Amino acid sequence: MTKAVFLDRDGVINQRAPEGEYVTRWEDFHFLPGVTEGITQLNRAGFHVIVVTNQRCVAKGLLSEIELKNLHRRMSEHLARDGARIEAIYYCPHEIEPPCSCRKPAPGMLLEAARSRDLDLSSSWMIGDSDADIQAGKSAGCKTARVSVRELAEREPEKVRAMEFAADVTAPSLFEAVPQILEFRNS
Repeated sequence: MTKAVFLDRDGVINQRAPEGEYVTRWEDFHFLPGVTEGITQLNRAGFHVIVVTNQRCVAKGLLSEIELKNLHRRMSEHLARDGARIEAIYYCPHEIEPPCSCRKPAPGMLLEAARSRDLDLSSSWMIGDSDADIQAGKSAGCKTARVSVRELAEREPEKVRAMEFAADVTAPSLFEAVPQILEFRNS
């Protein structure tokens, strides 16, 4: 069995759209600093890097699944040109209600990836920027890392203090989380 790092997309790989909006076009997809380097380091450390992302915009009719897959293909190709490999992308296209088994905080996408790719979830990590990401990772039996903490700390410092105990690692970005994950693994 192999180990993986599951990455949320918006807020971890690319800049999150403003509240209530969605990234639906390549022109609106902006990589966060250090993402390519962070993924490359994870690849070199032997982790399979897999994206798991809620994409409610499909259920809302803002883009089709084909358009979403094209956006993800372009994202993967862009990263691969710089040496960062995404092994797979799982997405939940559903609305919040009724609940489904794949929409985070449910662990369905992680469990499906583990089944289809023979992954050891206890040796794997979920990296996200929300409570839903951390809950999905913990429910699947992964260790967890929360990123984008700096932005939240400026808006709601008391929430960050409470969150720091929820994830195994906290960092301002994916790039800054990777060394902590690699150190955590070796300790």
